[in-house]
Amino acid sequence: MSSSTLPRPPLSTTSTPKAPAGDVQAPPPIAVEKEAEKPVAAAPPASAPESKGGATSPSSPAAGTSEGRANATFVSLARNSDLWEIVKSIRQVEDRFNRNYGYDWVFLNDKPFDDNFKAVTTSLISGKTHYGEIPTDHWSFPDFIDQDKARKVREDMAARKIIYGDSISYRHMCRFESGFFFQHPLMKQFEWYWRVEPSIELYCDVGYDTFKYMRDNGKKYSFVLSLYEYVETIPTLWDSVKTFMAEHPEHIAKDNSMEFLSSDNGSTYNHCHFWSNFEIGNLDWLRSKAYTDFFDRLDKDGGFFYERWGDAPVHSIGAALTLNKNEIHFFNDIAYYHVPFTHCPTGDKFRLDHKCHCNPKDNFDWKGYSCTSKFFELNNMERPEGWDKQKD
Repeated sequence: MSSSTLPRPPLSTTSTPKAPAGDVQAPPPIAVEKEAEKPVAAAPPASAPESKGGATSPSSPAAGTSEGRANATFVSLARNSDLWEIVKSIRQVEDRFNRNYGYDWVFLNDKPFDDNFKAVTTSLISGKTHYGEIPTDHWSFPDFIDQDKARKVREDMAARKIIYGDSISYRHMCRFESGFFFQHPLMKQFEWYWRVEPSIELYCDVGYDTFKYMRDNGKKYSFVLSLYEYVETIPTLWDSVKTFMAEHPEHIAKDNSMEFLSSDNGSTYNHCHFWSNFEIGNLDWLRSKAYTDFFDRLDKDGGFFYERWGDAPVHSIGAALTLNKNEIHFFNDIAYYHVPFTHCPTGDKFRLDHKCHCNPKDNFDWKGYSCTSKFFELNNMERPEGWDKQKD
């Protein structure tokens, strides 16, 4: 499932699940840049253990040994009307993390950003800010889509009251986040991204450089929340995935995470995915032939419009198949909220040491509708102390 705040879909892509149920020339990017304040990096805990099996312990991971900052940016898909919701997120990220590092921030919109949006957001961000317009061919129906068929699907989903089932813009968002945001001209200068959506919260201090940690420890994709997708929105997604696997066996990683996705060695999909409204990832991986071939196969099958495929299962399946297990990372120490789910780090000492203000009873990780336990089992990881007190 993709990402957004209810009740109206903002320019982002996360739906809220119920219980287990000719080329168009891109407009020139609009860039507003200001010099970043000189960052003073906070040192990570010296005694923190290395990540194990793709996930952190309840303590923050030690940063890698490589020198220098990562070539990284935050990225947000937002409308001008989202200003006062996105500034809440910016304030959280700056206060808890970026004031120490001064990383850049890219904002993307299918319409031009107005001067007020640019002035307010630039004033809050310690790094440079960049504002870009999405190319029309990345935010429209491709030529191969049967518009009448797509309309009938939307009408049917509306009648069945499937969330965002009748929305055209939501489908454009999901397709853009799945296959195009990393191709935008403003993003091509960067190697790493951290996706931030309106109205999120970070509940704990992040006292080390997460981008540098990903780079120095060979990670390519990361998450904080995982859950099951709406079955009604992706009835044929796995059929397209199996076609991709048959066409491109060379792209399937030897030590992949198929067991996270399937209980029968790939015959069927269990609907688990990483919730993509938070993700820190490697842009070179997304721009790789393995991932772009994967997206192109799905895109040509039309499920973004003939069904309602979200970017979260697309990113998750792509990562699970084309990356090795140890390249996918669980950030236990990044405490996060996006309506309606909370990731609150398991471990009393960690929460006290990192000035956390989340209620551990709200932690979604070990609930029945979460897939995080599957990730731990796949990687032979020991659940953190106290996890059993947070179960359903």
